[in-house]
Amino acid sequence: MKTKRNRILQALLTTGISISVLATPHATQAQELNPQEQMIHRRAVEAAVWGMPIEGTRGLLLAARSDLGADWNDIIYFSKPMESRHGFLTANNQVPYVVASLNTKDGPLVLEVPAASDKAKFFGSLVDVWDYPFADVGPAGADKGKGGKFLLLPPGYEGEVPDGYLVFRPYSYAVHIALRPVAEPGAKMEDQVAYAKTLKVYPLSEASNPPKTNFVDAYPKKWDTLPKYDVSFFGDMAATINEEPVLERDLAMMGILSSIGIEKGKPFNPDARTTEILEMAIKDAYDYMQDLFVRKAFKNFIEGTQWSVFNLSEEQSKAGWPFVTKDSMLIDERANLYHYATFMPKVLGGGSFYLTSIFDSEGKLFDGESTYKMNVPADTPAGDFWSAIAYSFATHGFIEGSERVGISSINKDRLKVNADGSVDLYFAPSAPEGQESNWIPTREAFWVCLRLYGPEKALFDKSWKLPDIKKIK
Repeated sequence: MKTKRNRILQALLTTGISISVLATPHATQAQELNPQEQMIHRRAVEAAVWGMPIEGTRGLLLAARSDLGADWNDIIYFSKPMESRHGFLTANNQVPYVVASLNTKDGPLVLEVPAASDKAKFFGSLVDVWDYPFADVGPAGADKGKGGKFLLLPPGYEGEVPDGYLVFRPYSYAVHIALRPVAEPGAKMEDQVAYAKTLKVYPLSEASNPPKTNFVDAYPKKWDTLPKYDVSFFGDMAATINEEPVLERDLAMMGILSSIGIEKGKPFNPDARTTEILEMAIKDAYDYMQDLFVRKAFKNFIEGTQWSVFNLSEEQSKAGWPFVTKDSMLIDERANLYHYATFMPKVLGGGSFYLTSIFDSEGKLFDGESTYKMNVPADTPAGDFWSAIAYSFATHGFIEGSERVGISSINKDRLKVNADGSVDLYFAPSAPEGQESNWIPTREAFWVCLRLYGPEKALFDKSWKLPDIKKIK
């Protein structure tokens, strides 16, 4: 995305101006369209915001095919934690993820989950194509850490449902899973990976003699699942609509989609001029969601600082993130979340807590050319460990090409520690002299997430204070 638009973004970031003006380059072009073309543009922008969850989930499958040679019902695991070549929305680099795209088009599927062991346990969720989490896995999930056979039934399934299964009826044929094998005290990375490879996937029809599950190691390769803001965004939407049932809540949107060439049962084949308009529209939709990100994605948590938490609706959290109320669909709220994240647990747990900062101590967005200093106090209330990661402001994934995406207290013995026990971290395009071990490379506009694992009382009663990240010369 090294475009003129990104150069404008970089200039705005360094001045602290709201990115709402980012719509200008594309909106100006839209005003020059004729009335019919303007209608296509307007509807395409709204369709993209509405369809944001589709792009996040479908990207997992398409990238698995193109980057890994994997496909439906394969279990993709990481033999080591992710690095900057792995393109995922706001992933962490502390655990070896397990990801899979499952499909019940040919009949019910079984996902067999192992019981939590003395070495590892799972934390994660199953979502449909709309990123709706319908089941959690592990001690906080449907299996309560005892393991179990998750039976996934296709939409409209009327066949017999056998006993002995945890039964789910997702809204879509496609189901996407992301699990983290979390290590128990004393366990090694190899234990987490071995535990992940005890998962099984097979058709219910073959449950008496399950075929061997195919595992693919994603760690050695580049795997880029990040949303692509070009005309392929609409192609992904069209393909999903052709493959999946249309929900009653989305019937009005189907009428809007037909005016931009997306209709169930028909190929998506826009002509050259329509393609130009759709390319313009997806850039405007991206600008709008970036503006939502800055204005509404976070809410302040530590008074008097820029440290915030995800601005998530308590009502939606309790309901399991349907983004539907009795009166409306929360389209903007859904797009805002899934523009920078893919998976949400159905039930929020207390095993970790995320603090975010998109502004420095002067209230300006972080740029990729300056050097910033962050002090992590010695009394940081993380009973297990803390982890700081810099995410690309443009993609909300890791900063691609970085030697290191983040720093964790797990490796505190490799860091320079201050006399008071605190640790200074540096976000900069190059390491300050003598601070190589405490340096997180940036080189482009970014934002910061500090994860606290095993959060403690001082965090919640707010007796602990975390200083703002400061720009230094």
